[in-house]
Amino acid sequence: MWPYYPDLLAKPVPRYTSYPTAAEFDASVGAERFAAALQNVRGEISLYVHIPFCEKICWYCGCNTSVANRQERMASYLEALDSEISLVASHLPPGVRVGSVAFGGGSPNAISPTDFVRLVSSLTAHFGVIDARWSVELDPRGLTPAWESVLAAVGVTRASMGVQTFAPHLQYAIGRVQPEEEIVRGTELLRRAGVTSLNFDLMYGLPGQAIADLEASLQRTVALGANRIALFGYAHVPHLIARQRKIDDARLPGQTERFAMAAFGHRYLTDAGYVPVGFDHFALPGDPLAQATCAGHLRRNFQGFTEDRAQVLIGLGASAISSFPELLAQNEKNTGRYRMMLSRNRFTASLGVARSAEDQAIGTIIEHLLCQGSARTERGLPPGVTERLQPFVARGLVQIEDGWVHIPPAGLPYARSIAAQFDPHRQHAPRRFSSAV
Repeated sequence: MWPYYPDLLAKPVPRYTSYPTAAEFDASVGAERFAAALQNVRGEISLYVHIPFCEKICWYCGCNTSVANRQERMASYLEALDSEISLVASHLPPGVRVGSVAFGGGSPNAISPTDFVRLVSSLTAHFGVIDARWSVELDPRGLTPAWESVLAAVGVTRASMGVQTFAPHLQYAIGRVQPEEEIVRGTELLRRAGVTSLNFDLMYGLPGQAIADLEASLQRTVALGANRIALFGYAHVPHLIARQRKIDDARLPGQTERFAMAAFGHRYLTDAGYVPVGFDHFALPGDPLAQATCAGHLRRNFQGFTEDRAQVLIGLGASAISSFPELLAQNEKNTGRYRMMLSRNRFTASLGVARSAEDQAIGTIIEHLLCQGSARTERGLPPGVTERLQPFVARGLVQIEDGWVHIPPAGLPYARSIAAQFDPHRQHAPRRFSSAV
């Protein structure tokens, strides 16, 4: 289905949930610049709330999270988070509206349903949330019956479950053991609670994984009626994520096998009626994500591909990232320091990067390439980009014409690598990222 050119995929590249990427964040952005950015906010915004706890830590995971085994620490974190909600809301100008609220982690259901309701009440009271879209990431292993009534009462209509794979031998290989009946039970609970857009996170490139394993997981996912599917290639970076050292890298599929899995997954899901969203996401035609894709309104931010069109995303919680047109700011990652700063009524932004006009222009090009497969370069291609794109052009993976850069269907798996050619930071940066496929 897709031509395979391993030399064009050899260099790891970012997932580009922002530009500049988090690799360029430094301490030049802090509380003062974050506060100034809040003062400039107008119109509709989105909120992201980070819960850095899980009942169990999966070996593959690169999220900022820890085991939820100390109630006192979790309680003090939630108290600090409530303080941050109040502090941030008090600095927003009048008239700002919240269009969507997303909970991520970690696993938001690592906290109790009662604590979740308290957070929702705090967000609603301080930000004046009315008729917002509520979404939450969930671990099916911790979805107790009490969550059904809570999610229904809050009005959560969008949820994402970390499934990864249905194959027991692969679950053991990545430290994520969850019997199929738990996933089925979680799916049924969420549907009864009123979730109309349910995403399954799946992975390929796992140790010992074969295409038959992937096919079986995709078959079960389709049968369970997932509205959205994120099919990620496992990113093995144990030099950055220590817990991944528990994974047997000698059994990881090679690049050729990974490419074949990605191609198989894309073909299987499109044949099953799903609309491809970018390279590795899929949605049923009636889902808002598919509709945004077909209408050309698809966006990309720290939550991945999204139909959310708000220009400002405010991150709440340790390590959460806020995105403003002119600034990217990340909260303190260490939960202890995060709590201490809020005990002093201080913003916790400690890293980030200012986005110049050039940064914003490059970011728009990268976003459009990944979301629409085409981008207009108003002032022509930046210096050096034409030369860097030539290997892709020569193989029919990119077309450049009349101020447009277009990625044809054959170039879809190379989209991140193509986007990286517009990123001046990536040309000589030593930091490693995930495999392009």
